[in-house]
Amino acid sequence: MATDRLPILHHQNLVFDVTDAGPADGTPVVLLHGFPQDRSSWDRISEQLHAAGMRTYAPDQRGYCAGARPPGTAAYRLEHLVGDVIALIDATGHERVHLVGHDWGGGVAWLVAGNHPDRVASVTVLATPHPAALSRALRTFDQLRRSWYMAAFQVPVLPERLVAAWFRSIMVGSGLPIEDAERYAARLARPEALRGPISWYRAMRSSTVRAHRVAVPATYVWGSRDVALGRHAAELTREHVTGPYQFVELDATHWLPETRPDECAAAIISRVEGAHPPLL
Repeated sequence: MATDRLPILHHQNLVFDVTDAGPADGTPVVLLHGFPQDRSSWDRISEQLHAAGMRTYAPDQRGYCAGARPPGTAAYRLEHLVGDVIALIDATGHERVHLVGHDWGGGVAWLVAGNHPDRVASVTVLATPHPAALSRALRTFDQLRRSWYMAAFQVPVLPERLVAAWFRSIMVGSGLPIEDAERYAARLARPEALRGPISWYRAMRSSTVRAHRVAVPATYVWGSRDVALGRHAAELTREHVTGPYQFVELDATHWLPETRPDECAAAIISRVEGAHPPLL
């Protein structure tokens, strides 16, 4: 079991910043942020996980920190995003960890759990339905309407400029508290800083990772006022989990880590403490 702190992760000639906190011998939990956030999105939740005896590893993901912004869209394909998480798990010194993700981090968490169940003791996802459930829901007008920005992000150059210019108003308008919007804007509200994060969307269609059913214990937390992810995809997620499953619906927006940290922490703790067998 790892005891040395992990401030950075080296993978594929990239350097990722990592917040490694909590009891040195605590149960390992990896926290994956979404778009357009960073690892600080977990601060309100992680302190509660530490009090429950968990050690958390929260990276700034590919494209979100200065040392991990590779050029070109292909560098952001899903297989690389999944590979980054496996490299982080390796670096913790554990065979398996409990995996938690929000938004895009949640999508990656589902894929890691489905493709590498031997490395994941449990998965808790906030906001994001299983990728196969979302794909099915995109056949409906409601989800297609909610996901318009995914198509808009395929346009080169212009999306970075527009999001950078309107970053704060877009985020606050979707329910993100102003103090969080300001913090994320300080790092990301520039076209060059947004190029990597938006490349996640552009690289989706060329990715080769399959969205397998998830056999590990799973919890999915969804906000009923989420402007981007609708009820149909949330309810379909159950069909893509074969292991123990819990669905938690909150009267909340998309930004669950920032606005509903207590409920999210409780769901994570319940899933981690209920997962078996014990970690090595």
